[in-house]
Amino acid sequence: MFEFNSYHILFAAAGAAIIASYWVPRFFSGREPAAAPLLIALGLVAFSWVPGMPAAVDPLSNPKIWEVTAELAVIIGLFGVGLRIDTLFGHGLWKPTLRLLLFGMPVTIIALALFGWLAAGMTLAGSLLLGAILSPTDPVLAGDVQVGPPLEGGEHPVRYALTTEAGLNDGLAFPFVHLGIAVATAGAVSAGLLGEWLLRDVVWRVAMGAAAGAASGWLLGKIMFDWPRCNALSKTQSGVIAFAGVIFAYGITELLEGYGFIAAFVAGLALRREESQDRFHEKLHSFSEALEHTLTAVLLVALGAAIPGLLPYLDWSHAIIGLALIFLIRPLAGWLSLAGAGLNTRERATVSFFGIRGIGSIYYLAYAGAHVELVDEGALWATVAFTILVSATVHGLSAGVAVSRATGEEEKPA
Repeated sequence: MFEFNSYHILFAAAGAAIIASYWVPRFFSGREPAAAPLLIALGLVAFSWVPGMPAAVDPLSNPKIWEVTAELAVIIGLFGVGLRIDTLFGHGLWKPTLRLLLFGMPVTIIALALFGWLAAGMTLAGSLLLGAILSPTDPVLAGDVQVGPPLEGGEHPVRYALTTEAGLNDGLAFPFVHLGIAVATAGAVSAGLLGEWLLRDVVWRVAMGAAAGAASGWLLGKIMFDWPRCNALSKTQSGVIAFAGVIFAYGITELLEGYGFIAAFVAGLALRREESQDRFHEKLHSFSEALEHTLTAVLLVALGAAIPGLLPYLDWSHAIIGLALIFLIRPLAGWLSLAGAGLNTRERATVSFFGIRGIGSIYYLAYAGAHVELVDEGALWATVAFTILVSATVHGLSAGVAVSRATGEEEKPA
């Protein structure tokens, strides 16, 4: 007897949405970032309008599944970003990145917090979390603005700045997420709370993340290329080692109370220094890239599915926050950060504008929702979903052309 099982409809609809999202853009530009808004839109269509589909996964009542899936996508993406970078040292190479991280990111967090507090009437904890959640740029959706895969080069200062910024700011946003959670738990800000936060969540966890990541990357390099020299693991050409390596680095770092996101990126950087011309790096990167794209596609389809349940929480004040971040706060903070960083006007404007938001924001909000009762949780989810949709559409459709022009490259299909 034939029957329509909603579980099987879920699989078929999700698969069709992902296939269509990657296939349709190739009739126009063929660039993968253009698939992101389609993944969200088709997730909305498939889960809302297809008869027999189960209700959309609600991030408000079940944040843990969102947290774990987004966590995996981000750490794999960060590890892959680290593997991409061929050149680690050079005169002024890191200057734009450091300015974006040390000046642009705090300014973005403060501006978003003020918008949330004054414009949307959020609590102090909610506005702090909003700033921290939306401040990092995305290491996965930003593929069209990043440097090329290992051994391919293409490390123009614009691409290098956007790549390294995305590699580090996911981890550096974590202290501010912890601050928002601490304020939500305590109900107020105090000198003791700030002191403990500074020592534990900023100094210790950032330093431990970098140190454990570097050590893990070095150890992985030795295991893959040097021990045993006569029968190195790299000769297997098995890309699954990339996944094993990143979850090892992440897990060890978190056990040591460091930031695993920082460790994942630094481990990729350190591993890339070992036998830097070996083609096995390409295999590792290709495997990690396939995994991150798979998890990202699932998350974006799920985000589209969740939109109907989040719409009641979205009003003009929250929509304005997302629009202000994309078109005002990030471009202005980036432009000011990059003064004197050695970029010309077009390069400076391009780096300033293309702060793509995505999976990291989903993770941080789900993490906060799983660890503390948030007064503004519905509004936070609605704001984040709206911001990601707008960013994926605006940045995804324009990144390829804009960055190619800024770098002087010829426009090529993906």
